[in-house]
Amino acid sequence: MVRALRLLVSGSLLLPALVRASPAATPPPIDSGDTAWMLTATALVLFMTVPGLALFYGGMVRAKNLLSVLLQCFAITGTISVAWVVYGYSLAFDATGMEAGTLNLASFIGTLDNAFLARLTKESVIAEFPESVFITFQMTFAIITPALIVGAFAERMRFSAMLLFSLLWFTFVYAPIAHMVWAGAGGLMWDWGVLDFAGGTVVHINAGVAGLVAALVLGKRRGYPNTPMPPHNLGYTLVGAGMLWVGWFGFNAGSAVAADQTAGMAMLVTQVATAAAALGWMAAEWITHGKPSALGIASGVVAGLVAITPAAGTAGPAGAIAIGLSAGVVCFFCATTLKRRLGYDDSLDVFGVHAVGGIVGALLTGVFAAPALGGFGTVQDIPAQVWVQAKGVGFTILYTTVVTFVLLKLVGLAIRLRVDEEQEAEGLDLALHNERGYNL
Repeated sequence: MVRALRLLVSGSLLLPALVRASPAATPPPIDSGDTAWMLTATALVLFMTVPGLALFYGGMVRAKNLLSVLLQCFAITGTISVAWVVYGYSLAFDATGMEAGTLNLASFIGTLDNAFLARLTKESVIAEFPESVFITFQMTFAIITPALIVGAFAERMRFSAMLLFSLLWFTFVYAPIAHMVWAGAGGLMWDWGVLDFAGGTVVHINAGVAGLVAALVLGKRRGYPNTPMPPHNLGYTLVGAGMLWVGWFGFNAGSAVAADQTAGMAMLVTQVATAAAALGWMAAEWITHGKPSALGIASGVVAGLVAITPAAGTAGPAGAIAIGLSAGVVCFFCATTLKRRLGYDDSLDVFGVHAVGGIVGALLTGVFAAPALGGFGTVQDIPAQVWVQAKGVGFTILYTTVVTFVLLKLVGLAIRLRVDEEQEAEGLDLALHNERGYNL
């Protein structure tokens, strides 16, 4: 069966080999169940960005910046959708020149041979569903990753600079990291044996580290940390967190690229890890500050979703609870105590939740993918796999830090990165878009 092309290599899901029919050949079979599930998963992942992430972030900024954050999420969705078709899919998933165990340029980035989806036909099939569905599914991952970075520089970056930076970052950071991890044998981190089922490294560590770099390059918001800057509508944030929670089932269970046992287990572990992280963050906050908060439990939810992402295809339920609890507690202290001590202004805790949660999840994936600990991977030597995971984390941090910094400096030479003090005081909604979120 075509589905047999989906293999587990060292516990890591092998992205399905393409099966294309020649004009004279019989088209490969299509499984209607797999196709229906992947269509649904794709819609769920898009739902995570618009409206999920937009509302989650929008509620946490001040009222005068609500529309700017929503608009940034929508604009990134449009920009990356087009860029993905023009060249992004080809750079991320074209396997020309890749060979297992051989390090060359193809180990780091794909070619442009499939630019504008030149190889795509209506009959193109991956596993047992149309390649067009897989392209759109992966497009939604490419969309949400730069959108996550928005939370780090919220309330102070110019819209034009944000758009240019997001496009360049997608091109020179997201696409190469996705290729190295997911494009198959011959990819740098694929050959290392890095386990990343649904994007802990590709999406969350990547975006979280980039967010911290952006926050440092742009500098602190005017008045931070002495001026109170509370979220203006935590109702929006909780609704957005709920949307992210629901949409994440498409993110994780959809990465099984089939309606099968792996998808079912990925859904289960996503739910319990997220619940455990929400409880872990709430407990840590309750003990530390004397009261649980709505913002805290929403942040804990996202931390759990992030942490289970790399392990969703290999961890069992008990491992998922351990991953979730660990992420909830660690992310709480990193987003509060560590952030205050170091003094950086990551507006909406992109680094503290996504980078830190992604690191926790990536490392613990190497532990709980082991069958001896209830996992469903093939890990027998836990310390060796944790070392492989750490190598992947370290490389991603280094690569993303350097390239993000260079891109921000280049954009800054062409376009002023930050709004001026008057615009920041007025709010980005009026200063940049001549609109208000609320007309009172």
